[in-house]
Amino acid sequence: MSATLRVGLIGYGLAGSAFHAPLIATTPGMRLEAVVTASPERRAQLHREHPGARAVDTPEQLLDGSVDLVVVASPNRTHVPLARAALDAGLPVVVDKPLAGSAAEAAALADLAEHRGLLLTVFQNRRWDNDYLTVRRLVADGSLGRVHRFESRFERWRPQIKAGWRELPDPAEVGGTMYDLGSHLVDQALTLFGPAATVYAEIDAVRAEAAVDDDSFIALTHTSGVRSHLWMSAITAQLGPRLRVLGDRAGYVKYGLDPQEADLRDGRRPGDGSPWGAEPESAHGLLGTTDGTRTVRTEAGDYPAFYHGVAAALRDGAPVPVDPRDAVAALTVLEAARRSAATGTTVHLTEEA
Repeated sequence: MSATLRVGLIGYGLAGSAFHAPLIATTPGMRLEAVVTASPERRAQLHREHPGARAVDTPEQLLDGSVDLVVVASPNRTHVPLARAALDAGLPVVVDKPLAGSAAEAAALADLAEHRGLLLTVFQNRRWDNDYLTVRRLVADGSLGRVHRFESRFERWRPQIKAGWRELPDPAEVGGTMYDLGSHLVDQALTLFGPAATVYAEIDAVRAEAAVDDDSFIALTHTSGVRSHLWMSAITAQLGPRLRVLGDRAGYVKYGLDPQEADLRDGRRPGDGSPWGAEPESAHGLLGTTDGTRTVRTEAGDYPAFYHGVAAALRDGAPVPVDPRDAVAALTVLEAARRSAATGTTVHLTEEA
């Protein structure tokens, strides 16, 4: 392994160009070495944004020992075969969420990585959202008391369908809002409150020409007793609170999205001189009861922590920032959600285990 970790990135669409490439390039001890993209437009964009990185035509060109880490940020249907190829070549791998289209495929990848003694982790960047970090703090310090309900939303207003693989009906594409946004929401809920015992879901395609789900709801009952209600939608004309968390001492309500995605899309980078992941006080959430509330400072979001964690795992043997077995658990819930919506029943995961 080279003194500076040479990173090969597969894909330079939104995930590759706006998330992975800038975070890799600003992580100490990492260098964006090569990017797989055949698009002339994206190659030109890469040259403008990362002139030191070379563009290559195929993923196979990264498997020749020229990189120390492979990052898979290509369409969802390619995640498993590309991750498997990298592991078979003896290379550690980061895979954008969802890790796979099924829990069984994700588990097989995790098994392969363990057998080969190689790092495999999943880019669940929303674990470093400002709102999630704030809730984690409030749960840990007892401000909410015993939590009994967790409500979480990723809602958008996109009444016009955009062309792209995420809107294709072939299940192999792993498209739709549930696997896109729901992968984050379920992961956050499981990380905060533990395994799910039961899953109930409503999955709809609301827009007239929608071929995949665009408005879904998942209800979890965790083995801890907490109930999580999760909404994911592309057709929400009036947005609800990003989070509402209710405990027997207080509740917490937070509106608005973490600013990191918008900043990355706009070309801002960690370490460019302004505070990263911070939001104005006017966007902070409220904690309290009907007798009174107070503003709660929102933790700064920290997407850079993911690749710092990858570097520490490769260099120092630290734990991976996201255990791939967590992705298996989340995909198990998403598969149960599909069964629940199809049958109109509640799926009991504890009975299936």
